[in-house]
Amino acid sequence: MKKLKEELKGIPLGEAKIRNILGDVLIGIPTFLAVLAFLIILGTVVFYGWPTLTLNFPSFLTSSPIPNTDLRLGGIAPMIFGTFALVVGAMIIAIPLGVMSSIYMSEYLAQGKLKSFINQVVNNLAGVPSIVFGLFGLSFLLRYLNIAEGSPSLVSGWIVLGFMALPIIIKSTNNALEAVPREFREASQALGATKWQTITTVTLPLASPGISTGTILGIGRIVGETAAILFIAVVVSQSNYFPTTIFDPVMALTYHIYYMAVESPYASQTLGIQHATALVLMTLVLLLSAAAIYIRYRAQQRKRGW
Repeated sequence: MKKLKEELKGIPLGEAKIRNILGDVLIGIPTFLAVLAFLIILGTVVFYGWPTLTLNFPSFLTSSPIPNTDLRLGGIAPMIFGTFALVVGAMIIAIPLGVMSSIYMSEYLAQGKLKSFINQVVNNLAGVPSIVFGLFGLSFLLRYLNIAEGSPSLVSGWIVLGFMALPIIIKSTNNALEAVPREFREASQALGATKWQTITTVTLPLASPGISTGTILGIGRIVGETAAILFIAVVVSQSNYFPTTIFDPVMALTYHIYYMAVESPYASQTLGIQHATALVLMTLVLLLSAAAIYIRYRAQQRKRGW
């Protein structure tokens, strides 16, 4: 601090103001560009998708594709259902594994080489490209384990997407647990509580805002995935298709967009459907983000009254 004061003494007031302005500009430009990029993407999706969505609302969301129209007519209800089915199943796998792993790392595992190694593995898992997860599912789940007789299935999608969400939940939960002051744990155990009682009645409730936020971020990570489920979970159907067992494939919003934009012979004629589906998907992601903010706020309010 003393060195900084000495350096500032030698800078004229006018030059200091210029530097301050330049610093503000350099910090503000990336923020402005990020907001601008989001607005351009959102504007493009709304421009092309809004007319289709409103023209056929609410049937676009509640009906199925009309047979023999190559998905050009009808709605996207099976895709919405399939997306929710994939996300719910994946989080049923990821949340317990992620939270329990974080509890072990934070509360039981001492600082050392093993903990550093596990943290590095989690970080590397978070950086694995989604297409690699999809290839893992194809090679190991479908071909080696022969799940669903080697065909795409809902359960294969659950496993792969669950693994994709796992590192996000582990990191966020671990950070939330380690942010709880050590004095709270010591006070609880001094009153006679066991380590597990302290975790369940003190540490986890105080860490719940971070855990909730991490869970929502994990959902946001997988809800928009295409490459990971391309080989292992999804199907294109020209009719009213809903899975009847966990070994059936599903239709999904992301794969529907991919098919209509890339594989459909009518790709250039279905821009409205493509972008309307994308608008539904973006709305879902934004709602998840809003839910994360709300859950974190409510959890913080409860923590203040704890």
